[in-house]
Amino acid sequence: MVIAVTSGIQVSVEVTYQSEFSSPHQHHFVFTYKVTIENKSNQTVQLLRRRWEISDAAEVRKIVEGDGVVGQQPILEPGESHSYVSGCNLKSGLGKMKGIYYMEKLFDGNKFDVVIPEFQLIASYFQN
Repeated sequence: MVIAVTSGIQVSVEVTYQSEFSSPHQHHFVFTYKVTIENKSNQTVQLLRRRWEISDAAEVRKIVEGDGVVGQQPILEPGESHSYVSGCNLKSGLGKMKGIYYMEKLFDGNKFDVVIPEFQLIASYFQN
């Protein structure tokens, strides 16, 4: 698990290689990741957008941007958390991801960026 804290917002990520959905001989590697966003600040915040940088050993870096996370734009009161699971396909069994959540403080409308810490995508047979 990797963890980063920005402006009182903690982001932690756990990665799982999905061997049953992967086909290494066809250069298809599937990973899932669980993200937990915890509001450790004293203000209510909303996640508006996200931007991912995905690097694959077999190809050039990809940028993925969009509204919210898995169709939601969660509002987090102080002390609350939001978790979700998503996935990523790579052409190799080695890669990494990192990113930014674009958030807003609901009290004053100030927008701020929250770091999504870089995490490794490594197919399990590379770890043996």
